[in-house]
Amino acid sequence: MNIAEALALRGDADSYERQENAWLLAHILDMPHLQLRLYATQSLTADQQQHYLQALARIEAGEPLAYVTGSQPFWTLDLKVTADTLVPRPDTEVLVESALMLDLAAQARVLDLGTGSGAIALALASERPAWQLTASDLYPATLAVAQHNAAQHALKNVEFVCGAWYQALSGVADARFDLIVSNPPYIDPADPHVQALQAEPQHALVAGKAGMADLEQIIVEGWHWLAKDAWLIVEHGYDQAAAVRALFAQCGYQQIDSRQDYGGNDRISLAQKRV
Repeated sequence: MNIAEALALRGDADSYERQENAWLLAHILDMPHLQLRLYATQSLTADQQQHYLQALARIEAGEPLAYVTGSQPFWTLDLKVTADTLVPRPDTEVLVESALMLDLAAQARVLDLGTGSGAIALALASERPAWQLTASDLYPATLAVAQHNAAQHALKNVEFVCGAWYQALSGVADARFDLIVSNPPYIDPADPHVQALQAEPQHALVAGKAGMADLEQIIVEGWHWLAKDAWLIVEHGYDQAAAVRALFAQCGYQQIDSRQDYGGNDRISLAQKRV
């Protein structure tokens, strides 16, 4: 089997499946995927062919490509991902962009709640080396992946703490932040899309109160952990922006706004504590 034949095993030309084939094969061959066409007639070794076919079978069974390859690009970073972490989505980069646009102090203190693979915290740390970031997660195995990613990219301005939401800060001295960010679980357990996400950790996807339980806790309790004029930014579901903005208003936040993802859906909301 040569490269062209391998790529054609799944999906139509120009389909997303065909693009996944290219990413997978490039990973196996240790070759930039854009170069595959230049070597279309190159034959795969028996080991490469077996590896590729086994990996395709895992993807066909519903496993995300990122779990098969063990990594996922996010922002400017290539991040290790495992079954203990969500696969970082491109739409979450809108949260990173929004945070970087804020007028914060040069040495701002930033908290990322539920860091997962570390995607948000590490993207911010890479762009703002003087910021001091704290990244939390409830699960030690998940936090270990984020710590690995920080070390892999030599990002030393991130501290990692383990615990549920703000409870993780019990050992953090003088914990008041200029910015809190979070991509928490926000999918309604009754949402039909949950079935398509069974390969990823459900505790990082699904929340009670029709998906609003964790968002509510983060926003309500966040007031106590924010410094004066600090900001809170959360990712949420495409249909939750109005409820999130209303919750911000009820808690006394100002400068409330929502931003759209790359698909045109309201995906993140932010607000400021002015007192």
